[in-house]
Amino acid sequence: MAKQLAGAEDVELTLIDDGDPGGGLCIQAGCMPSKELLSAAEHRFGAREDDRLDGSLPAVDLEAVVEQKDAHTSNWAARRRSAIEGLAERDGVEFVHETARFVDDRVLEVGDRTIEPDYVVIATGSTLDVPPIPGIEDVTVRTSADVFDATEFGDSAIVLGLGYVGLELAPYLSEAGEMDVTALEVLPELLGEADPGFGEDLAEYYRGAFDMDVRTNAEARQFEPTDDGGIRVTVEEGGEAETIEAEELYAFTGRKPALEGLGLENTSLSPGEDWVGDTMQARSDDRVFVVGDANGREPILHVSKHQAGTAAQNVLAHRDGDALEAYQPVHHHVMFSGLGRLPFVRVGHSAESAEAADLEYVTVDTEAAGDGVFKAKDVPEGWARLVVGTDGTVLGYQGLHYHADVMAKTMQLAVEMELDVREIPDRAYHPTTPEILDSLLAEATAELDAVIEERTTASR
Repeated sequence: MAKQLAGAEDVELTLIDDGDPGGGLCIQAGCMPSKELLSAAEHRFGAREDDRLDGSLPAVDLEAVVEQKDAHTSNWAARRRSAIEGLAERDGVEFVHETARFVDDRVLEVGDRTIEPDYVVIATGSTLDVPPIPGIEDVTVRTSADVFDATEFGDSAIVLGLGYVGLELAPYLSEAGEMDVTALEVLPELLGEADPGFGEDLAEYYRGAFDMDVRTNAEARQFEPTDDGGIRVTVEEGGEAETIEAEELYAFTGRKPALEGLGLENTSLSPGEDWVGDTMQARSDDRVFVVGDANGREPILHVSKHQAGTAAQNVLAHRDGDALEAYQPVHHHVMFSGLGRLPFVRVGHSAESAEAADLEYVTVDTEAAGDGVFKAKDVPEGWARLVVGTDGTVLGYQGLHYHADVMAKTMQLAVEMELDVREIPDRAYHPTTPEILDSLLAEATAELDAVIEERTTASR
């Protein structure tokens, strides 16, 4: 976004960031460092699960994991900071390493200065959201940030939340930390954005592969410390209450916009549900744009980038009196569940969302084990679904299987380019896991042929 505005004509741009070293959430405490942890645990898991291997099972060297993660994170952050500082060398661009606070509508106090820009873009990211459950303030609550820096773990853990963060880090606690994990999810099924079945299959995988006690439709009602320094939680599940104890508590309960301390109470801005429109403008001030995690719409890195691009374009359009563009993304989520061995992907429509959109469609499913390459690679778990319009247009893909993450880009192209499933080349480069896509394409084509034949017969 900054590059777009810095390159525009007649724009004076002030960049304000008080981060140290800076670089963004994803780089410092999100998707990038988490992959460092998951990859180490995945190697151990692979060795443990593969019956063809012999010898003692290695332990994950947690100190080495954290050391490597810190080194990489520092380098990534430094490069990002360097890019920002380089941008500030351009004419008309200033970088201020300070904290900004609103004192009035579009009036900012920055250090010992007051500035009144024509437009303000809020991109302050998000912060951890720990639920206000009774007694939680009396126990030690660990979060993803603590996992990233941990070089030792206790023997047992209670995990709150199996959303994106929980599904990635709970197996790490089990595999790398060698903890007994009890995971509590308040929703009735994991993977709320997926069609029914995917979530239950993933829950069963966690129970079997990681020996985790996964409980859905389970709500923590009360916390209290135990005499030996642990945690006791009262859980309501299916109308019944039960008490569970563990050494450590981890809250993977999501994030909330980082707006505290910005002085929004001094402005007309009123954060809440739907406070930012599709043009990325705050509804109460069309010269304030809010992008990324800060607007609470969809806290995903690639979404944040596209929102920022839309905002930059719309700032210039608003200045010039031109029409603004609405940000309307195609659903594109990747979750590195199962330590990345059983990732979940959804691109475009699920069957449920296609139904809600009143689209005519067919679905086809295929099991990973049905393609020999998955068995050959010793990863036969999971399945995939393709959602196709009755005119042949690829509407969506869901995958819960090895390398589903790798296939996300291919399926994004198919969905966003509105390709006809019957015209996508069926060309496998054996033995590769994308053969599962060939199976889906072939099955969808056959299903469409059957639908067309049925309609033709009915019209005679």
